[in-house]
Parts: sequence; C-alpha cells; structure tokens
Amino acid sequence: MSRRHTTPTKSRVKFCNKSVFHLQDKKADESELSIGLIKSAKRTGQLSLCNRGLGTVPDNVWKINELVLDDTKEVDFTRSDLNNWWNAEPLKMLDLSSNVIKKLSPDIKLLQELVTLKLHDNALTELPAEFGELSNLSNLSLDHNKLEVLPIEFYKLCELRWLSISHNMLQKIEPDFGDLVMLTFLDLSHNKLTVLPPGMGYLVRLMELNLCHNQLLELPPDIVNLRDLKKLNVNNNNLKKLPPLGELRKMEIFDANHNDLEELPDFYGCTALKEIYLANNFIKEITEEFCDQMQHLNVLNVRDNKLEVLPENISLLKKLKRFDLSNNNLNKLPRNLGLLSQLQSISMEGNKLSCVRQDIIKGGTDRMMKYLRDRMTDEVVKETRVNEANWPDKYTMKKSQALMLPSKDLTAIPEDVFIAAADAEIHIVDISRNRFTTVPFGVHHVRETLTQLILSSNSIESVPTEISACKHLQYLDLGKNCLIDLPIEIGLLKNLRELVISNNKFTKIPRCVYNLDNLEILLAADNRIEEINVSSDALARLPRLAALDLRNNDIRAVPPELGTFTHLRSLELMGNCFRQPRHAILAKGTASILSYLRDRIPT
Repeated sequence: MSRRHTTPTKSRVKFCNKSVFHLQDKKADESELSIGLIKSAKRTGQLSLCNRGLGTVPDNVWKINELVLDDTKEVDFTRSDLNNWWNAEPLKMLDLSSNVIKKLSPDIKLLQELVTLKLHDNALTELPAEFGELSNLSNLSLDHNKLEVLPIEFYKLCELRWLSISHNMLQKIEPDFGDLVMLTFLDLSHNKLTVLPPGMGYLVRLMELNLCHNQLLELPPDIVNLRDLKKLNVNNNNLKKLPPLGELRKMEIFDANHNDLEELPDFYGCTALKEIYLANNFIKEITEEFCDQMQHLNVLNVRDNKLEVLPENISLLKKLKRFDLSNNNLNKLPRNLGLLSQLQSISMEGNKLSCVRQDIIKGGTDRMMKYLRDRMTDEVVKETRVNEANWPDKYTMKKSQALMLPSKDLTAIPEDVFIAAADAEIHIVDISRNRFTTVPFGVHHVRETLTQLILSSNSIESVPTEISACKHLQYLDLGKNCLIDLPIEIGLLKNLRELVISNNKFTKIPRCVYNLDNLEILLAADNRIEEINVSSDALARLPRLAALDLRNNDIRAVPPELGTFTHLRSLELMGNCFRQPRHAILAKGTASILSYLRDRIPT
C-alpha cells in the first residue's frame, strides 16, 4: 500500500516545485513556448500559456505572427499544408494568466489582431504605454495583479467590451476612462479608489458595473446616464449618500451593503428593479414613497441598520419574496405586513419586538406569517383618495392665480373644478406627480388665461389636440410620461417659449415642435431620439432656440451643420451613442461643441 502512494507523491512534489516556487529563469521561460504550441497558435489564432510558472513572457509570443517554421524549399505534394504560412491565423486570443509575470514588453504592440487577452493572477506592477496600441482588443482581464496606475495610453482601447481590473491597488482612474464607450461589463472591485471621474457617465452601454470593496465616498451624478445598466454593485465602500437613481430604468440588482448610508436612495423611476441590498448601513426609515414605487420588488435586505418603524403601506410590496429585517430597532410591526402573500423568507431576529414572542420570531417564515395574519382584525388595504373637501375653491385659486394639485394620487379631476378655475382666471395648472393616463378634459375651460401647464410625472400616453386652443400658453411640461408623439396641432401654440418632453419614449423630435416660432427652450433628454434634424424645415426654423437638451438618447451622429446654430447658448449632448464629438469636447461646453462642429462642415 505504501508503494502505491509513493509514485503520485513524488509526481506532485515535482510539479509544485515548478509552479509554486517559480525557480525558472529566462531561458526556462522561453522553452515553455514549444514548436507544437506555436504551430497550434498559428493554426487556431489562440495561444494559452496559463499556469506555467512564467516570470517573463517568451519573446516569440510577441513575434508569433511573423514566425516562419517551415524553411524547406522542396515541394512535397503528400505533405499537409495546414501549417503553411499562407494558412496561418493571426493571434486573436492570448492567455498568460496564473503566472508570476511582473512586466510586459513594449513588443506587445505587435499583436495588432488580438481580441482577447487574459493577464489575471500575475504580479504586474505596470503596463507599457504600447498597450494602448492593441486597437482590436475587446476582452481584457487584469484581476489579481499589483497595478497602482493605468498608463494614459490605456484609455485608447476604444473597442473594449469586457474589462476586469479587480483585486489590484488602483487609487485613481482618469476622466479619459469615458472614452471606453463600447464597454458592457466593468469590474473595478477590490481596489483603493476614493473617487470616480465624471467621465464614467459616458459608458452608456454598460450593463454590469462592480465597484465594491473600494473607498468611495460618493458616486458621480452622471452615473445615472448608464441607462442600459442592469446590475450595480457598490458594497463595502464609504458612501454616505447616493444621487437619485431613477434614470437607471433597466437596473435589476442594486447592492450597497456595508456603507454609511443614512437614508434610502431615491429609486423613483427604477421600474425594473428586482433586488435591493442595503445591509449594514445606518438607515433609519423605510418611507411610504419607497413602498409605493417599489411594488415590483422581489428581494429587500435591510438587516443591520437603524430602522425603528415600518410604514403602514408596506403591503404594497406585494411581489416581495425575501425580506431581511434582522438586527434593527423595530419595536412593533404593521398589521398589514401579513398581506405579503408571496413572502418565502422573512427574518426579524435581533429587534426589540416586545409584542411578538421570541419563539415566533425564531420559528421561521411560515410561523411568523401565520401570526401576522391571525393578528389582522380588519381590512388594511388603504387607498389615498382626494375627496371633495380637498378641492381648492374659487377664492383660493383667485388669490394664487393657480390650480395646484401635485402629488395627490389623482386619476381624474371633476369638471366643475376647472369651471371654478376659469372663473378665477388662473394662469397656472399644476397636476404633476399623479396617476393621469390622459390630460383632463376640463383643461379647455381655462384656455383663455392659461400660460403654464405642468403635466409631468404621470402616465399620459397621448396629448389631445384641444391643448392647441390655449393660445397664451408659454410653458408646457410633459416630462416623465409615456408619450411617443405629439399632435401636429401643438405647433399652433405660437406663444410657447419652453417645452419639456424629457423622460418619454420619443424616437424623434415631434414634427409639431418645428412650428413653434417663439420656442426658446427645448428639453428632450432621456428619450430614444435617434437623430438631430437640422434641415431648413426642422430645427433651422427655430431662430430663437437658446437651449437644447438631448442628453441620454440614442443619437448616433451629430450633424456638423448644428455648429452654425450660433443662437444656441446651451447645448447638452452627453449620454448618446455617437463617438464624435468626444466627451472631452462635450465637457468644455456649448461654445466648444459648436466650434468643433463648424470646423467639420465640408467646404
């Protein structure tokens, strides 16, 4: 029996001496690139030298595309021609991972066809400037190295789609990071970053972003430009507050465990969000607004926070499957918590729930839910309604010159309210942040005096042609609705000076806009607009236009003729798909953008 164990033991020790202690010299490293590997690489375009104990990269790796192995001049018709130079495939995939490589040669620039490069699990302390010349590089892994800084040339790798630099020692990344606009996956976790450059907002194709285990104190506001982002991980940082995240409409998973947050982030607009992780923070309250907005949520983890009470409308989280409230300061529970019928797991250990016995708390989800349902003595589903006593009267409206009904959870307004508003000769109607799906018909009653109409943050899908009768209208806000077009009659509003159509579903600027002769401000950010029409029957017809906001759309090209619109005082184009002008130009402001565009007009 001892004999049987002797042979494998020796073999294992011999193998470990090579890969663990890395006693190879340069000559031994060179010998790892055998003739067989070279032939295989030239046939397939792929070369793997992973886990070879390399301290340096064999020189022939960089020259592999130029190597000629067959020097014979004799013609042999029986010989296979698979290895002939005219059938050679340029190297497209190189795997140097799991070695102890400390440095890369500048000759890496010779691998111009390289698409995938694996350098993870090495001892790299720097990258050569020539790294930036790998113009076709699409996938790059640099995890588990010792990089402290990236060369400025690194940011020229504009074709990168997949990039992982986790487990390094990066303390800073440059604003030029925004040039890597093709990225869909980015992992910067386990570094020493304290701040992110504003250029991160230009990575509009990102679908997954991992920033965990850094030292970030805040996120740049333009991170909300990442409209395709599905997964955002910022756990184990020093974040105290987060910007409003509502523009991340495709985000499905948000992880901010182990930070210093004192309140819930603003998720209004994150309609795809399924999982939220906020454990180990200092959050004191789950708000009613949060419950109203997150009715589609499946997972909510707020363990190890400072929660003292849960809102009564917690039952709105009707799709919740996992709910972790462990180790907070809760002393009572809302009765309607028992209405969460899809809960598969609920944890409440470590709270001060004097009204619930410990055996129930520790008895598991089924026992806790049975207790909550048994405790319910009456129907707890409550709807916020506005009764007649809440409608403003004519005298109130006369004094304010306005009909103000924002944030009332309204779906309709009685016509007599608008009739009273007409008698009061109001100038402003604000019915924003409600649940309207159409513009209330009664608006036509105030058409003779109305100058401002605010309809933002509803679910309006179409605008009636009757709006065009409000001939004195100067300000129209249709932002944050579900509009895909506007009726051509809107163009009859000849006094309109400002139009807001941001956060809708427009694929182009509505044709009616070009008939608004006195329009000075057009805000159309966060739509799906694909082009900027500067022709004589489009934007060129708006000589008074001073502010144009087209951020976060799907614009693929900016026409140089836009540079002739010198009447523009504010032009916002960030967060689109085009490559020119680059973000460095956009960041300099409107004058620089227009000058750049004028210089590109063909003579």
